[in-house]
Amino acid sequence: MSEAVLASETNRRQLQQIISGLSDGVILIETDQTILWANEAALHMHGVDKLEDLGATGDEYRERFALRYRNNHPLDVDQYPISRVAAGDTFSDVIVEVSAVGNEQERTRVHRIRSMILEDRNGAPESLVLIMADATEWASAEQRFEKTFNANPAPAVICRLSDLRYIKVNQGFLEMTGHIRDNVIGRSVYELDVLENAERKDLAIERLNQGATIPQMQAELKLPGGGTKLVIVAGQALDMNDEDCMLFSFTDLEPRRKAETALRQSEERFAKAFRLTPVPTLVCSADRQQVVDVNEAFLNTLGYSAQELIGRSVVELDFIDGKGAAEQLFDGLQKTGNLEGLDLKVRKKGDELIDCVLAADTVSIQGNPCYLLVLMDITERKRSELELVEAIEEVMQDASWFSQTLIEKLANAKSVNTPRAPSASFTDLTAREREVLGLICEGLADKEIAARLKLAPNTVRNHVATVYSKLDVHSRSEAIVWARERYLFAGHKRGKEKG
Repeated sequence: MSEAVLASETNRRQLQQIISGLSDGVILIETDQTILWANEAALHMHGVDKLEDLGATGDEYRERFALRYRNNHPLDVDQYPISRVAAGDTFSDVIVEVSAVGNEQERTRVHRIRSMILEDRNGAPESLVLIMADATEWASAEQRFEKTFNANPAPAVICRLSDLRYIKVNQGFLEMTGHIRDNVIGRSVYELDVLENAERKDLAIERLNQGATIPQMQAELKLPGGGTKLVIVAGQALDMNDEDCMLFSFTDLEPRRKAETALRQSEERFAKAFRLTPVPTLVCSADRQQVVDVNEAFLNTLGYSAQELIGRSVVELDFIDGKGAAEQLFDGLQKTGNLEGLDLKVRKKGDELIDCVLAADTVSIQGNPCYLLVLMDITERKRSELELVEAIEEVMQDASWFSQTLIEKLANAKSVNTPRAPSASFTDLTAREREVLGLICEGLADKEIAARLKLAPNTVRNHVATVYSKLDVHSRSEAIVWARERYLFAGHKRGKEKG
């Protein structure tokens, strides 16, 4: 053996010793695709222990190991790294998934491969080298990121900073904007401007060029079908496949904008109705009962100006008559949220009292709970009713000459707009109370009833009061009508009428 050959063999052994301890896998191949040698890292990356398990040639290697690209497409024969380097192709960062043929339980590994061609003194290829790194963990992490990115409901896109082109887009962004994936991937941020009309666009572009975090800001995204969408956009720098990228994430503000528009329109309608209603109406805060707004009808009815009312509490203004009446009103609102048909007296400016019926409810104005108080002035109506009652009672001091029809008409006129309680029963009265009721129907006064029954006047008055209470009436005329509606004491009345 010549000295040159010995030197070459020595150099090869030394080279093998050096690279055998490397973490990267190394496979030496002859130009005819014969596999000469592999270090332990390369064997481990293929899940084998001996060189023979890789196969003696490129054909045997392809029979034992199936290679796929990351998009799950299998490699053709001439695309295998062994075939490419044997054909004189030098390449770097070829990423393939490697799995053992016929062994489905063996886990799939990911290799990042580059090639080298060693030449002799004459420049002819002498040895071929494949250098591979185990990218399995990296690929697993990338796969988890990919799944998370795609499953994330928050709209997002990723652009590569080197050329500012989008390389990833998730379903959330496509659904929010109406774009299709092919119209996003590969386009630049200038073609699909996610910072369109951003409130701090200059800052956003500066941060994008620096590869720095872009703070949240409002922007208007142009939609493929026309129009825009209001969003909040933010950018976060990240590294993908050893490339600097920017992750843009979005929050769709359109639902909030529509809700705010609807709320504003609703409040405008409320404000217009509030101003125009002829019924006195006041709005106060629920927490401190401070007057927030009053309408013209309220001011005209009570004689105040808006400046005298706005900002002051209802209790402080003291326009609700009665000790503690205002506190009781708001205690009831706090418990039930609304009140209806509450009779009370309201003090006008100048201390004149008017009778009112109040209805109140809880409303939300600009997100704050408030009480809406609506007053109806019933002073005139109540005065008319009282005058009618007094007139009837005056006449009824001697009701013996009244016909049943006239009594009923008078009683019906008095009871207009007055709700009646459920009817009592005649059997609820004691025998003495029935006697008293009968004598009332004959038109006798209390003194005459006392003389007829030989009772003290005070005793008769107590019996009359008890009869009123049990029958839920408030006057002699009402008691007579109650009895006549039930055809009680008909004999007595007919006798009087005949007389």
